[in-house]
Amino acid sequence: MKSQNNKQIADKWFAAFNEHDLENLLSLYDDHAQHFSPKLKIRKPDTQGLIKGKAALREWWQDAFDRLPSLQYEVIKLTADEEQVFMEYIRHVEGEEDLSVGEVLQINNGVIVFSRVYHG
Repeated sequence: MKSQNNKQIADKWFAAFNEHDLENLLSLYDDHAQHFSPKLKIRKPDTQGLIKGKAALREWWQDAFDRLPSLQYEVIKLTADEEQVFMEYIRHVEGEEDLSVGEVLQINNGVIVFSRVYHG
C-alpha cells in the first residue's frame, strides 16, 4: 500500500535528520527535488525560499547541521496518502525556543520530489 510506504519514507526522513545523516537524508530525494522553507527566505533571500536539486539540498542541510549541532525533530503526527505525507513536528535546538513545524513531502516513485515547510 502506497500510503504505508510513504509513511515509511517519512520515518526514514526523521531518523536521518535526527542522526544528522546527510547521505541517508539525500537518498530519500529525487535528483531534481525542490524544497521550500520560510527559513530559506531568511537565510538565503536570493532563493525566495525555494531550492532545486540535490546539490542545493546538500548545501542547505549541511549548513544547518554545522550551525545547529543539537538540532532534533520530535514527531507529533504523520498523515500519509498515496502521493504525500503531512508531518507535524517540534524543532528542538539548544538555546532556542521550540518551534512547531508542519511539512508536506510529495512523493513519486518512492522518492521525495517536493517538500514544503510551514512554521507555526
